[in-house]
Amino acid sequence: MSMAARRVAFLGLGKMGAPMAANLSKACAVRCFDPAAAAIEDARKLDLSMADTAAAAMEGANTVVTMLPTGKHAADVYLGDGGLLEKLGEGGLALDCSTIDAETAQKIGTQAAEMGVHYMDTPVSGGTAAAAAGTLAFMCGGTAEGFSQARPVLEAMGKKEGIFHAGPAGSGQVAKACNNMLLAIHMIGTCEALEMGARSGLDPATLAEIMTASSGRNWSLEVYNPVEGVMPNAPASKGYAPGFAVDLMVKDLGLAQEVAALAKLNTPLGALAHKLYSDHQKAGGSGTDFSSIILALREASPA
Repeated sequence: MSMAARRVAFLGLGKMGAPMAANLSKACAVRCFDPAAAAIEDARKLDLSMADTAAAAMEGANTVVTMLPTGKHAADVYLGDGGLLEKLGEGGLALDCSTIDAETAQKIGTQAAEMGVHYMDTPVSGGTAAAAAGTLAFMCGGTAEGFSQARPVLEAMGKKEGIFHAGPAGSGQVAKACNNMLLAIHMIGTCEALEMGARSGLDPATLAEIMTASSGRNWSLEVYNPVEGVMPNAPASKGYAPGFAVDLMVKDLGLAQEVAALAKLNTPLGALAHKLYSDHQKAGGSGTDFSSIILALREASPA
């Protein structure tokens, strides 16, 4: 199906969903819904077409994109009588961009297959800046045919080279869990290295340049430096206003631990990262960017 023929219902207009819907609306017809008044107000600032209910947004839609908080929300809206799968019907396309547990994604995928709906779990990576810029990465779980249907829709919200078919339904969620566990680990390591250098008299910007050209190079160091003032556009230089919030990292690390348990794998660094971020969240880090873990490190080791 061509993008011009797509009629998309977009459900879930938070900090990620709203800019994603705005980018998608440049490529095809999109009608949106979110139950939160604040989200609706923000969405209207982006000139999004709004519906009064999810059912109204689904009228005439052959595609649905969802960005939901938890697996329970996804199961509630997709499954059962009157669920999104039933409303789409055979041949419809359902893309769940939420980060949820793989088990729920597999359950939705199984029911979708029985109903002839192309369902993909398509969690995203890149944060709010990438959502606004239309440069998100998507990790997709579902059938090859579903992925073929999904790709042009996802390309309207992400970068072509960042759209991956990870495997069957649920695989996107597993890939996201693996990615974000590693992200948390190298962010913590980056914070420790930069703080150790700073306390030893090195300029953080100079040390970052050295490590970026050396074997310690990583995304947190090169793109998302956690030290204030090193990168003007990084959250650290904006009071740690969230691009990717601590609360979301805690959620994702919890999901990663569930994946590890199902895989019967001990992940000591992943488990420690989950504890450190959970402690930081409870100690006042909630609502800040995940790079603010450097503040918790400083508080734990006063100069």
